[in-house]
Amino acid sequence: MGFSGHLVFARSERPLLEAPLFGTTGPGLRDDVSAWQPRPGGWQTLQLEQGIWDAEHLPTLVEWTGAPACVADVSDSSVALVTGLDPGGHRWQAWLNLENAAALLVEEPEDVDDVSLWIGTEEFEEAIGHKRAELDAEVPADAEGALAWASAAGVQTMQQQSRIEDLLRARETFVEELFDALLAELGFPEAAHSPSQP
Repeated sequence: MGFSGHLVFARSERPLLEAPLFGTTGPGLRDDVSAWQPRPGGWQTLQLEQGIWDAEHLPTLVEWTGAPACVADVSDSSVALVTGLDPGGHRWQAWLNLENAAALLVEEPEDVDDVSLWIGTEEFEEAIGHKRAELDAEVPADAEGALAWASAAGVQTMQQQSRIEDLLRARETFVEELFDALLAELGFPEAAHSPSQP
């Protein structure tokens, strides 16, 4: 089983778990949260188990930190919808692992009684193809939004929009790796890892 939950990325001098929005979740919260290695500049990523995060938390977090933030809604480590927001209220969204997103979003025909019999059929593959094309058409605008958001965060990204588009079209077994790569590609400095042993 892969990870299902949320990856929350924001900047704060204090630990993100100290944000008031997490204070209402109860004492068992810390058992359902893990922190990734922080990135330079106070950028932190929290990995929250399913059921902790609510869509309304993002504006609250941006207000508390005074900086842009984003959250990836992850399903079984195979697909994620990333939503970013800056203090000016500008929002962007992008899917990671488009093929899996297309399979998740495709609408089943009304005359299908058993979905399991429809999956794998030629019609199913065709429907996924159409949905994948729709998502693909949104990638340039998604990449533009992501770059504008990173710029609002004060990050000096040297990447061309085409590089971000390529990443949004990329496929990884674990979508968490794509999310991490997207942040790096947008110009957020890499987390300091301990030197590997020879």
